[in-house]
Amino acid sequence: MTLALIGINHKTAPLEIRERVAIPGDELRDVTRALAAVPGVSECMIVSTCNRVELLATVEQPGTELENFLSNQFGLEPEMLAPHLYQHYDREAVQHMFRVASSLDSMVVGEPQILGQVKDAFASARAAGTVSGELEHLLQSTFAAAKRVRSETHIGSNSVSVASVAVELARKIFGSLQGRTVFLVGAGKMSELAARHLVQQGAGAILVTNRTAARAHQLAEPFNGRVIPFEQLHDIATDADIIITSTGAPHPIFRREHGESYLKRRRNRPMFFIDIAVPRDVDPAMNKLEGLFVYDIDDLQQVAASHMDERSRQAVDAESIIAQEVERFHKRRRSVNAAPAIVALQKQAEELRQAEIKRIHARLGTLTAEQLAAVEALTRGLVNKFLHPPMQALKQAARENDRVRMEALCETWSLPSAEQEAHVEPAGEPEEIKKKNAMAGGE
Repeated sequence: MTLALIGINHKTAPLEIRERVAIPGDELRDVTRALAAVPGVSECMIVSTCNRVELLATVEQPGTELENFLSNQFGLEPEMLAPHLYQHYDREAVQHMFRVASSLDSMVVGEPQILGQVKDAFASARAAGTVSGELEHLLQSTFAAAKRVRSETHIGSNSVSVASVAVELARKIFGSLQGRTVFLVGAGKMSELAARHLVQQGAGAILVTNRTAARAHQLAEPFNGRVIPFEQLHDIATDADIIITSTGAPHPIFRREHGESYLKRRRNRPMFFIDIAVPRDVDPAMNKLEGLFVYDIDDLQQVAASHMDERSRQAVDAESIIAQEVERFHKRRRSVNAAPAIVALQKQAEELRQAEIKRIHARLGTLTAEQLAAVEALTRGLVNKFLHPPMQALKQAARENDRVRMEALCETWSLPSAEQEAHVEPAGEPEEIKKKNAMAGGE
């Protein structure tokens, strides 16, 4: 089987494309099951965030099944999607997953949210029953690599999350957040993080609305915020200086006509919208109204760049850790592939041991239970000592992906062919996929 990863992210695709393939959280499990039903896919999971949608799967062989699934699932013409796709296989797929979970591939390098999002994606795939041995092993190794990056570098210092960048942008526009009324539309994790930063910056009243009222109350309580019924959203929005919106709505909930109404009622006092939702909550046309300032998630990248000097230095150390963890993962993976030959060798030796005991049984005469146990222990000990060198040699050949040595060992001991049993990594990505990655700016 081949590990395959295909996706788009903030580096390869504009927001207009990303919002077309965004998967709402309540639909992720069903979409993952649909992917698992694709012929040739044995295990799979999907990571879907505001900055990326990636399909990770084990497939019989590299092909177009994942690319076709993306096109069909979201109703996009293949020629529209293809220029923005990147594809990775086996070692490259493992490295990409490790980098993503460690936030080295994030818009804001070092941000902490992505690891939780990958864990959520894995939990959804588990609940959907679409992961087992191969991906289970990969994701556990992914989380271990991300933990090591966090503990051995300072890549997460001077926190620069999307939410904190959004709040800094508001502070730059208004000069000070003291006394400003902030309206949080959507009570997700991003909104909670934004609220914490806003309170630290001295914001005044905090208003919160969400389609689920209980979640809105839960978010508002620690900040002494006021909960607004979702149906009163546009009536109350006029009172807000800053609106941070991050709902899962499939279409914009703030449109040009709303902006015109707000400005009229506010007597042209400015309003600032930070739209961190994908798909976008704010119609881009609102940005054309004088007095309204609208920033979407791609706009935040420019602000984040000013924070990245130190994190870039830490990223160098993090990349070194990732390289070590990728190599460790593949050594373990290849060691597992020596198992059939080792099992066959142990079986062969045990059959010889049993045959020899049976052959000399009559010469030994009647033995007590203690004597039989002693014979068993002696013969098993001798066999284990004899098997240790060839077993270690098989494991080492598998770890080093040494096909010639593996074949020689298997032939020497009349074991299953290494060509049949031992996993051999492909020499590289298919040429047509390399060309696509080059076009899309893939990593």
